Amino acid sequence: MNATGLDTAGLDTAGLDAVPVLELDPLIDDRGTRIIVCCGAGGVGKTTTAAALGVRAAERGRRVVVLTIDPARRLAQSMGIDSLDNTPRKVDGIKGSDGGELHAMMLDMKRTFDEIVEAHADPERARAILENPFYQSLSAGFAGTQEYMAMEKLGQLRARDEWDLIVVDTPPSRSALDFLDAPKRLGSFLDGKFIKLLMAPAKVGGRAGMKFLNVGMSMMTGTLGKLLGGQFLKDVQTFVAAMDTMFGGFRTRADATYRLLQAPGTAFLVVATPERDALREAAYFVERLAAEEMPLAGLVLNRVHGSGAAGLSAERARAAAENLDEGRMTDQGGGKTARSGSPATSPELSDLATTAAAVPSVPEAAPTAEPAAQHPDVRTHAHAHDDVDVDVRHLTAGLLRLHAERMRVLAREQRTRDRFTALHPEVAVAEVAALPGDVHDLAGLRAIGDRLTAGRMPSA
Repeated sequence: MNATGLDTAGLDTAGLDAVPVLELDPLIDDRGTRIIVCCGAGGVGKTTTAAALGVRAAERGRRVVVLTIDPARRLAQSMGIDSLDNTPRKVDGIKGSDGGELHAMMLDMKRTFDEIVEAHADPERARAILENPFYQSLSAGFAGTQEYMAMEKLGQLRARDEWDLIVVDTPPSRSALDFLDAPKRLGSFLDGKFIKLLMAPAKVGGRAGMKFLNVGMSMMTGTLGKLLGGQFLKDVQTFVAAMDTMFGGFRTRADATYRLLQAPGTAFLVVATPERDALREAAYFVERLAAEEMPLAGLVLNRVHGSGAAGLSAERARAAAENLDEGRMTDQGGGKTARSGSPATSPELSDLATTAAAVPSVPEAAPTAEPAAQHPDVRTHAHAHDDVDVDVRHLTAGLLRLHAERMRVLAREQRTRDRFTALHPEVAVAEVAALPGDVHDLAGLRAIGDRLTAGRMPSA
């Protein structure tokens, strides 16, 4: 199996000790770092990572703009902004030093395309293009348009030189290659043979032009015309005639953006969760970035689980839970001893038992001079105390089973992570501990920033 399958047969899986630590504070503090691109599979936390890095960089003195392509608008909500659009908006509440500030924006794909047309065509031609039905379809949903426009917007932001750091949250894509291929793909389409053929009738003009279109393209477009109708082809031809002078600019800007991504001031962060599919996509991205000679800073391994009692294995936790359920283990505090067959206690097990024992118990009755046999309340209290002991045992057994499940998750995540590091030991890795809930404000983004820059989770 190739690297993207994360097959490690015959490889040394030494784990994180064998790979460098991804140190993000030095990266964002370096004034030579002008662009950080967060990429990876969908749903791994790219938007949150980009936003958290933007907040942290701004509060460390950088002038930052975060560009997101996330349709869920979570970035705006977490930054306390009603909405984001195609214009950078300043984020309030940033505790920046040395002039640090943060702006954020969300890509409007169609508006960005419209701005390109308006900037590179005279008003009359721009209006003709913007009103053309084929252009409206192309700008709203042509394959690769979103990725291409993200790179167009990146180029615009970089050219303005208003910010000294741009953080890009890449579009969610079915393939890791879409983001890198889109500029070339759309540029090739707009500057390709098919478009040049469509341009020819406009250059001939008049009836001769239409005759050329009907004769020269009859074989190529016959089936397309039957499916979509002659009006579609007419819209395309009209669009091409209006865009004639702009096609070279698309290719030029696509090439310039590609070079910008390769420049030393750019750093790619591949974001993944410790799951097989996400790390397979991450491995694919790492290899593609290397092939394209694009600067990879490292891997952000997001939502990693941990345990405060990692020394207690899943097997021991399950065994202890079974013993408690079967009544073979009793409290060893206060001089009591374990029953025969109960496992030896450990600090981790004692911690779990202590947590369970925190359940409020029934208060003891005040002593009296009369025999207990004459007071049913005393017998009731004894039974209540026994019931509490049973409840504590059941609660402790439940906690032990939860711990056993957590340890299974940790083991699976570690195996998956080690497969990746065995294949790519040169890639620096930062682990980000999972938060108990979603991030919805600046405080949450700061917490993510702290975890991002901690580098690694504490080892067991």
